[in-house]
Amino acid sequence: MTAIDWFSLLHPVLVILFVYPVVGATIRLGILVREKRLGITQQPALVPREHADHGRWVTAGVVVAVLIALVYSFISKAVEPGAAFVGGSARLALLMLVAAGTLVALLALLKVKRPALRASFTLLTWAGLLGLGSQPEIWRLSDNPFSGAFWSSHYWSGVLLTGLFLMNLAARPEISRHLRWRRLHVASNILIMVLLAVQAITGSRDLLEIPLSWHKPVIYRCDFTNRVCPEPAATPAAAAPGSAVAAPALG
Repeated sequence: MTAIDWFSLLHPVLVILFVYPVVGATIRLGILVREKRLGITQQPALVPREHADHGRWVTAGVVVAVLIALVYSFISKAVEPGAAFVGGSARLALLMLVAAGTLVALLALLKVKRPALRASFTLLTWAGLLGLGSQPEIWRLSDNPFSGAFWSSHYWSGVLLTGLFLMNLAARPEISRHLRWRRLHVASNILIMVLLAVQAITGSRDLLEIPLSWHKPVIYRCDFTNRVCPEPAATPAAAAPGSAVAAPALG
């Protein structure tokens, strides 16, 4: 594997090793917070704070994982032999700048307290991800919401999932104070759990379809619509180890 192939593994590795375990812990803590609020069980006073902190960590992890996947898509196309990256190095630098700006917006969202600022940085973070994801280098099964491929797209379900995480993070003070926001929070988390399952399925599917960098010249000659590949060129059979090879005649 080349360096760019190892880079391609950062996104799934971060999701598997960090995001999903923290999601599980966040859900468990959320259940304990609800039981504490309803008086069903007695819980330590720090449980609500732990739940909120886990929510911050998982949201940050999801956004960083998405940014890594997007940056990989741009860089892999830019360094691919024989493929002209539209816009060249200037456009690549601009895309990296947008990715950096999106990360800065996320960090600001984690720090600010005022509702207007939280809403602004939430929209900036999500807009940055949408802007990067709309580029032609990003693989999307379909952009038509009336097609089945759209709803089975790893990209689009990931965009919606990230937006829900960001919304929950931005509305944390309101969720802790108002019943209506708590109900919305619970409903959005049910959808988040469904989307996490969709992401696991579609992500595993897409990993099977991404060839190693040195495989691409051969793989991309295949007909993906009809699911056929050209027959390999005939090559002389290799001699078995230890077999005698006829010496060339001396003239």
